[in-house]
Amino acid sequence: MELSSAQVLIPGLVDAHVHLNEPGRTDWEGFETGTKAAAAGGIATVIDMPLNAIPPTTTVVNLDAKLRAAKQQCHVDVGFWGGVVPDNAEDLPGLMARGVCGFKCFLIESGVDEFPCVNEAQVRLAMDKLAGTEKILLFHAEMEESTHASSAKGCSTGNPRAYSSFLNSRPEQLETHAVDMIIRLTREYAQKGNPVKTHIVHLSAASALPAIRAAKAEGLPLTVETCFHYLNFSAEAIQDGATHYKCCPPIRDAANRERLWMALMDGTIDYVVSDHSPCTAQLKKIEIGDFGQAWGGIASVQFGLPVLWSEGRTRGVTIQQLVCWLSERPAVRTGLGKKKGRIAPGFDADFCIWRPEAPFEIKTEEVYFKNKLSPYIGYTLYGVVDRTLLRGITIFDRDRPCRFASKPQGQAVMI
Repeated sequence: MELSSAQVLIPGLVDAHVHLNEPGRTDWEGFETGTKAAAAGGIATVIDMPLNAIPPTTTVVNLDAKLRAAKQQCHVDVGFWGGVVPDNAEDLPGLMARGVCGFKCFLIESGVDEFPCVNEAQVRLAMDKLAGTEKILLFHAEMEESTHASSAKGCSTGNPRAYSSFLNSRPEQLETHAVDMIIRLTREYAQKGNPVKTHIVHLSAASALPAIRAAKAEGLPLTVETCFHYLNFSAEAIQDGATHYKCCPPIRDAANRERLWMALMDGTIDYVVSDHSPCTAQLKKIEIGDFGQAWGGIASVQFGLPVLWSEGRTRGVTIQQLVCWLSERPAVRTGLGKKKGRIAPGFDADFCIWRPEAPFEIKTEEVYFKNKLSPYIGYTLYGVVDRTLLRGITIFDRDRPCRFASKPQGQAVMI
């Protein structure tokens, strides 16, 4: 394999937080289009979230439905998170035996009826099943208190087209309250000698960082991810009616963004993911610009490497750090650390070849996920992905007329 002087070879990326939405909501996304977009972004492995597909991945029967849907469609390897909902604690051992990477739960309404949130008692039932295993319990870490009980439903007050109204409806206290409970339970199970590995997904609120730092200093088995959009965008720059920026928890102000960057650099935040959560244009309510009614989610699986590099290079970030945040750490935390995320003997030959100093504009015609609606379209970034390899086979090549492998090469990755 020969590289030009401008190209750099790194391990294939691992995006541990992607919603592929199949079966059930394939007008939003699907295995074929979502994994094509991932391959074009240098990603070799994605971990599919348990919700937004119908049925959700909350039972073995539902997992089998998802595996059937994925068969011969995936351009990258796909692992699966199971889901924790109020009544499925007895289903968790079967899902673990089948090889899901771990489980995700919501501490606040998820936005879809088939994946309800759980309370502390239900979290404990799940933790009892996971105690002493290698499986991880992931938390959407927003949780209502009585003082915020009506605020998290959407733009309950103010102008629904104003981003500030939406931002005020998802205050940082929702995150800090949830993080405090997660840490308390993680500590309790660890002290009892029945540790449970816990993980906070898509951290947005920098005000939660002191508690997380203290928990990590205790040695608790807690990890944290944030998202490309929290490290790139800021609330001040989001125009009224620009609902393609809506996600939950929300993009906060520039000062908050800088604190997240500092936490990533010092290791408080472990790695970065896309939380690719697309939907149809109709559900984004672009025509009326109503943040309260719009679906919350940002489509971005294709752009994580150049987004993080474009922001990071101005902060002294090295390519070695990118590999840690985008390949090695997510591979280890998802249980794939013995074959993904590194270039080493015995590992899968997953590679991303890219040009870090090459600028490019994101154009709609070169977006490969299904619904071409993303706040990144029109942005100029650094870091062109030229080629992606999966187990030594080229699955994306920018220089070929047909850029993708003629036959999808991805496999279901069960651990």
